[in-house]
Amino acid sequence: MTTTTRLRATAGLLAAGAALTAGTARGDSTPVGPLPKPAVTTVATTKGSLVSLTVQSHKPSTGLVWRVARPFDTRVVRQVGEADVGPAVVLVFRVVGRGKASITLALTHGDASSKALQAARYDIRAT
Repeated sequence: MTTTTRLRATAGLLAAGAALTAGTARGDSTPVGPLPKPAVTTVATTKGSLVSLTVQSHKPSTGLVWRVARPFDTRVVRQVGEADVGPAVVLVFRVVGRGKASITLALTHGDASSKALQAARYDIRAT
């Protein structure tokens, strides 16, 4: 199963949960510094759809967390939810406009760390 197929398969399931778990970015987080080369996933979708981005979660005892590392185009996508689902962290975005948006995630030691240990980038193309 491809990453794009998995993303599409989880979007419907998460749509209901997104309303219950709507999350916002924390304003008190330390900005993320330089990123290692990210794994890149391209997602083609349409305006009005939901897109779920999935990364592997880590045990809380490690202190490792995934964070949105860079600003993204909110004229194209807006985050509407975030949840721990089994062994994954899932971020849900609503596609609000046509265009391109890149969402970059970084794995850090908590919100206070600026050092990224791993990165993932999702290039979203909405028509």
